[in-house]
Amino acid sequence: MNISKLLPKFLAVLGLSLALAGCGVNDIPTKDQNVKARFADVQAAYQRRSDLIPNLVATVQGYAAQEKSVLEGVTEARAQATKVTIDASQISDPAAVAKFQAAQDQLSGMLGHLLAITENYPDLKSNQNFLALQSQLEGTENRIEIARRDYNSAVQDYNTELVTVPGSLWAATVYKSYKQAQPFQASAGAQAAPVVSFPGASAPTPAPASP
Repeated sequence: MNISKLLPKFLAVLGLSLALAGCGVNDIPTKDQNVKARFADVQAAYQRRSDLIPNLVATVQGYAAQEKSVLEGVTEARAQATKVTIDASQISDPAAVAKFQAAQDQLSGMLGHLLAITENYPDLKSNQNFLALQSQLEGTENRIEIARRDYNSAVQDYNTELVTVPGSLWAATVYKSYKQAQPFQASAGAQAAPVVSFPGASAPTPAPASP
């Protein structure tokens, strides 16, 4: 094998590869992979919350069995949220992402309602298992909020790459199958951790009525 003859070809291929890399040819798939990774973080955070719910419901039920409708509502919302699944290939589908978010937001609302009624049960509020579950749930809600924010940031970066030069040129030629990803939309407080009322957090004192 004549290495001297192959060397120029090798250098030409190497030079072309470096030139293409410098032109951002790899940016779209790289940013796409980042979006998918951040979406996986969101799913993991939601799954962690889902795993906590059965023990939380069982603990509350032991002290507040009369709150049957609320307990059933949380259980049903969890079942629905578990049923509505989405994978990385669907994050460019607005309907799929909206359905997934709606199911999770519904569960968030039911959890907020459940934890609000626990304020009426002092014995439950002093139960160590319940306190530990609340603490874990609060941390999980914070993780969800952060994971969603990171995902939306990655989506914005990726979507911008698809519509600006030079990314738009590569999207129109090399990466025609790549579509814009869908961000999570803001939901009326459904994802905010403070919705979960924790023991010891005093309610705001109403302002005195004007004379």
